[in-house]
Amino acid sequence: MSNVYVLDHPLIQHKLTYIRNKHTGTKEFRALVDEVSALMAFEITRDLPLEETTIETPVMEATTKVLSGKKIGLVPILRAGLGMVDGILRLIPAAKVGHVGLYRDPETLKPVEYYIKLPSDIEERELIVIDPMLATGGSANDAIHSLKKRGATNIKLMCLIAAPEGVEIIQKDHPDVDIYLGALDEKLNEKGYIIPGLGDAGDRLFGTK
Repeated sequence: MSNVYVLDHPLIQHKLTYIRNKHTGTKEFRALVDEVSALMAFEITRDLPLEETTIETPVMEATTKVLSGKKIGLVPILRAGLGMVDGILRLIPAAKVGHVGLYRDPETLKPVEYYIKLPSDIEERELIVIDPMLATGGSANDAIHSLKKRGATNIKLMCLIAAPEGVEIIQKDHPDVDIYLGALDEKLNEKGYIIPGLGDAGDRLFGTK
């Protein structure tokens, strides 16, 4: 089954409180999501492989460590996932960014992929699927299916907050995908919103209703 990691770093938890607060305005909300995304990226990349290299410091020759060239790909789920990308790119500027856009057909309730653009070498990359909310799990589940269908084999999922129902879906359908969360909340309400949650992440990021 998927491993679920709740990133309980004090700075992440502190900033999540302000993200949740309904009185936090769009500008501050956007900045906080950006900051938490960078902090989460720091944790999610903890297991990146290193190799030794030799450099000249101003004092002497030294053997030090660098990343061993593992390729990273970021795949935000449109639209709310876009708000998390820049924070991660500040830490991993060489990462390539793909995009997945999905909506659910109101008649069939099946996912419709309206946009997908990915790096050409996704099968060689460690992909981080990004969405602020993991509620029912439908969008993330469908996005991961889309990536696997195109050859991706190494995928992680990164969300600010999640409901147990969404986590369960990903664990059931994608036991090979590790899940990284800022918080695991109580449940979904009857409208499918995470409780206590933070409202609609897309609307709060982009100032829409």
